[in-house]
Amino acid sequence: MSNSLVAVSYIAAIILFILSLGGLSNPESSRRGNLYGMIGMAIAVLATLFGPRVTAGGVPWIVVALVIGGSAGLYLARTVKMTQMPELVAFMHSLVGLVAVLVGFASFIDPSASAGMSPAEVKVHEIEIYIGVLIGAVTLSGSVIAFGKLSARITGKPVLLPGRHWLNLAGLLVVIWFGYAFLHAHSIDQGMMPLVVMTAIALLFGVHMVMAIGGADMPVVVSMLNSYSGWAAAATGFMLSNDLLIVTGALVGSSGAILSYIMCRAMNRKFLAVIAGGFGGETKAPSAGGAAQPAGEVTPISAQETAELLREAKSVVIVPGYGMAVAQAQHTVYEITRKLREMGKTVRFAIHPVAGRMPGHMNVLLAEAKVPYDIVLEMDEINEDFPDTDVAMVIGANDIVNPSAQEDPSSPIAGMPVLEVWKAKNSIVMKRSMASGYAGVDNPLFYKENNRMLFGDAKKMLEEVLGALKA
Repeated sequence: MSNSLVAVSYIAAIILFILSLGGLSNPESSRRGNLYGMIGMAIAVLATLFGPRVTAGGVPWIVVALVIGGSAGLYLARTVKMTQMPELVAFMHSLVGLVAVLVGFASFIDPSASAGMSPAEVKVHEIEIYIGVLIGAVTLSGSVIAFGKLSARITGKPVLLPGRHWLNLAGLLVVIWFGYAFLHAHSIDQGMMPLVVMTAIALLFGVHMVMAIGGADMPVVVSMLNSYSGWAAAATGFMLSNDLLIVTGALVGSSGAILSYIMCRAMNRKFLAVIAGGFGGETKAPSAGGAAQPAGEVTPISAQETAELLREAKSVVIVPGYGMAVAQAQHTVYEITRKLREMGKTVRFAIHPVAGRMPGHMNVLLAEAKVPYDIVLEMDEINEDFPDTDVAMVIGANDIVNPSAQEDPSSPIAGMPVLEVWKAKNSIVMKRSMASGYAGVDNPLFYKENNRMLFGDAKKMLEEVLGALKA
């Protein structure tokens, strides 16, 4: 395959990737977007495999790698549960960072990588290597820690070292200093030591940065690491002089950055505050009137009584959360929704931008259960309708329906936009216990007069509610 044909194939792949991102922006077109992405990737792989830069001797190795990687991907796609998707995404991000680090070291060691370059071009190539390894190392270690936090292998609370900002500044200065040494090295042996030291510091920074982030900021971390992985891929493209990798990496990096910004707005947080860490580990100073503490007694409700409330209601809003994902209750939720709609009820779903452990987590679960797209609404679309709602049913959500965000200025989540379910005529919260949410903040919603608590496993309780509705 000639260089011109490879270039045309890459352009086609890039167009398909852009169409894929556009398709993924809407649930109704997400399947088509996925298809565009798969076709684009297939074209890119085939064009690279049969392009002039791959020799005949390298083809068998690439095919073996494709078979191994494809088999691993197929196995994960079939076995990983939807509740494990956030940590799987974090794990995949770590692989992108690892690739950037390995390609950077290989490009530096391999003399042919800079063959035929002028001295100025060699310097530019070395800058690409240094920055690429730096971004890749931060992405690698940060994603591994995010995987540990999301899978509960590492504490979800922020771990804040004394003087952590000064430590970060000192690490940055050392990285700059060794970058100068790396660019002025006269041999591979002289340049290897600065590159290795910088890599170690970048790995430690990734660990330090994500360990300091906790609680409700984890969805932002997932999208942030997605952005980092994109820039790591773009850096790899610069090192390999591969235009497709550069453009694709830039698409992923920029879209991840935009998503991170959207997540921060949804939580009333600044991006730099998220990077600084500490959400859920620090509290604001109490106001003059004192912090509002949850008070009162909870009112439990049975599955039979829940079914009665739903049967009498005309308008129902369901708020799904991570508890629904853990219980794998989305299919039962769909059956209840279908039954209520057959009874003439208006049923809609309210989705908070950071519900679950990653952006779009609840949307994917509901789509898997075949819930109609037109009744799944975002927070801004449905919040003003709660006063006219007869029953708001919260399934395993906590922080995103916490009235403290609006009523308690001293709360760590003060100012965070939330779903105002307490304004409905009746609210029902389904939880296993009275434990606080992922942000570690108590929820006064549980004690409000119009709220009822349905305790137990979400799937089991919903199946009882469904059975009572059918009776």
